[in-house]
Amino acid sequence: MKLGAFSISLTVKDLQASKEFYEHLGFTATGGSMEQNYLIMKNESTLIGLFHGMFDKNILTFNPGWDVNAGKLESYDDVRDIQKKLKGKGVTFASQADESSSGPGSFVIVDPDGNPILVDQHI
Repeated sequence: MKLGAFSISLTVKDLQASKEFYEHLGFTATGGSMEQNYLIMKNESTLIGLFHGMFDKNILTFNPGWDVNAGKLESYDDVRDIQKKLKGKGVTFASQADESSSGPGSFVIVDPDGNPILVDQHI
């Protein structure tokens, strides 16, 4: 199963303080904005999303169709195909992609320890 780029989406109390903290670790903002209440931070191939007021918990995020630079991959598994495979394995969904649609879509599953996993296809 090709899940695409991986990042962790962190819920933060103070976006500016979190931005500065991760900059000290060598991350730079590559997406989002302070005005939109989120930033995508990158250090080499490591991606962290900082989100203020959008989520209750940190989320593991996969982006089918994207590489670590948000560039389109030539070959990838569509989010709806991934969802169908996981349904076939008995995985329970917190939210689902519309299987009759195409293009962007997402679903959320939760691991046995309560960690949400977002599979979010933008293309």
